[in-house]
Amino acid sequence: MFCKRSAPKRLHAMVAAIMAATTFVIPFSAQAQSADGYPEKPIRLIIPYPPGGATDVIGRIVGQHLSEKIGGQVVIENRGGAGGNIGAAEVARAEPDGYTLLMGALTSHSVMATLEKDTIQYDLRKDLTPVGIVGFVPLVAVVNPKLPIHSLTELVDYAKKNPGKLNFASSGAGAPQRMAMELFKQIAGVDITHVAYRGSGPAMTDLVGGQVETMTETVPAAISFIKSKQLRPLAVLTPERISILPDIPTAEEQGFSGFNVSSLFGVMAPAGTPAPIVEKLNKALTTALATDKAKEQLLAQGVFADPLDIDASKKRLNAEIDQWAKVIHDGGITVN
Repeated sequence: MFCKRSAPKRLHAMVAAIMAATTFVIPFSAQAQSADGYPEKPIRLIIPYPPGGATDVIGRIVGQHLSEKIGGQVVIENRGGAGGNIGAAEVARAEPDGYTLLMGALTSHSVMATLEKDTIQYDLRKDLTPVGIVGFVPLVAVVNPKLPIHSLTELVDYAKKNPGKLNFASSGAGAPQRMAMELFKQIAGVDITHVAYRGSGPAMTDLVGGQVETMTETVPAAISFIKSKQLRPLAVLTPERISILPDIPTAEEQGFSGFNVSSLFGVMAPAGTPAPIVEKLNKALTTALATDKAKEQLLAQGVFADPLDIDASKKRLNAEIDQWAKVIHDGGITVN
């Protein structure tokens, strides 16, 4: 039987229908339009380290090329301190509007997110979202040439025959260089003592001088010592050999499956940044990094450009976090 609604009930129903429609239509419309006029003002690219370092130089190259492709100004701002955590936390707390981005060493952030999870002021997975991967800096395992070691297999044999006598240097407690060797220790089942330094420079000086015996280091930092024969390379830690050191075999070639480590760089945005803006940024970033000029400039800094789309970037970052969380947990590793 048909029941006629009263006027007030019909009015309330109409208002409810309009509100329901508005709830769904406005966000979609706002998001659809948000990328059309973007950017309408300068984009801040936060580099969480002081000027002059590797991330700063890489970030300025990325910022220049991103600016050209996005059609707006990209302003570099250095926010150094706490191993990159101060700058990253600033971006994590920023308005998610696409105008504050982080240019980060994602491997370091992934390590620190696990190693210092009680003191870090942001959640890498929840508070930040990848705009895109920029590329990676390969690592190489090296030893002081006075040691009778010419391969990773010989390093393992030497370590097992001389337990507790080998030391490895790193540029800091949470550095990728340290974590790479911790991973190797777990894969190979060897005991090599960690000695932390305040940066790669002092670590390399003591390695060359024989105060420590081995380390894993970025290729740009180690290559001059390799070429001068002050250090002996054992393996590159990339899945394939690299053009800079074509004669040096990979760890995989020497039977060490899973020992593939690079220092990963990428651009992040605050979580909640509208998807159309992130997509526009990603398209501009990947297009920029595909140019010969950008590749050459990055390679001059030791970075192999490897731009990825948003989904691939998320998978790569999550894999990085998961890998180092496992290494830190299994090894009982602390900041000290």
